[in-house]
Amino acid sequence: MKILVTGAAGFIGFHVSRKLLDRGAEVVGLDNMNSYYDVKLKEARLSQLTRYDSFSFIRGDLVDSPMVFELFATHKPERVIHLAAQAGVRYSLTRPEDYIQSNIVGFLNILEACREHEAEHLIFASSSSVYGANTRVPFSVHDCVDHPLSIYAASKKSNELMAHVYAHLYRLPATGLRFFTVYGPWGRPDMALFKFVKQILADEVIDVYNNGNHARDFTYIDDVVEVMLRMIDRPPAPNPEWSGDNPDPGTSLAPYRLYNIGNHTAVSLMDFIGLIEKALGREARKNYLDLQPGDVPRTYADVTDLTRDFGYSPNTSVAEGISRFVAWYHAYYGV
Repeated sequence: MKILVTGAAGFIGFHVSRKLLDRGAEVVGLDNMNSYYDVKLKEARLSQLTRYDSFSFIRGDLVDSPMVFELFATHKPERVIHLAAQAGVRYSLTRPEDYIQSNIVGFLNILEACREHEAEHLIFASSSSVYGANTRVPFSVHDCVDHPLSIYAASKKSNELMAHVYAHLYRLPATGLRFFTVYGPWGRPDMALFKFVKQILADEVIDVYNNGNHARDFTYIDDVVEVMLRMIDRPPAPNPEWSGDNPDPGTSLAPYRLYNIGNHTAVSLMDFIGLIEKALGREARKNYLDLQPGDVPRTYADVTDLTRDFGYSPNTSVAEGISRFVAWYHAYYGV
């Protein structure tokens, strides 16, 4: 099987590409290697993948539609895992145009190429951020999500709507994954765990937003990859019970599904910091700040559908996940 993974040098893209290669798949990786965070980390991930003979890498940007169509015409991927995007809630407050180009224009090019080349299954990254102003927890894919709080969240909601249109018009099987705070080795430097570990080891003050009253559903990377491996060969089928009189946002008469990818556990920010302190053997110096624009106070995933359809739900404890990340950080940076 030949699989295209966009964002292959990114955090999740790297891990899923490596697992697919280990499983014997032929993987084509696409990434623009932008400088949103340390390019050297992306290059180090990529060097792990280029050791495989069955891995091909294309450096390019999704907004370059001729490049995207040439890639599909040349490599003819049977499955597509679309993870490339401009990430980050706070960055979207200052650079909204980057999110429109990468996350919407770029995604349209992927959809059009999948349609023209009749891809058998498109798995694409959404985000827990789409739940926005929703306060009823746990968050369910069957709830309405019409009140995003950032351009990043709005771009991910747009991706879900666009994918549904292509599933409806062209019968393109599409599965959207709402990721809940994915973390682990080789993670993103702009995420809380990476930043906190780096700052605590350097005896720097860490910023604690919402005065520590945040709670997040932290999801370990290996659990995320396991879910995706189970999904790749199982494209969604239409839901025959779907009704326009009572429309279900999570399913459709088209071959389209949405799933939460979370640990089904909301962990307080202060408990999270405490686990990091325990893993590092030192206490953090903290600077308490108010809730930041675009942030949501609490995320908590309902993974009932995921467990029912794939017999699996993420279950790595946050303590174990943090310990594994810290071990990787020590080894990678020689700290």
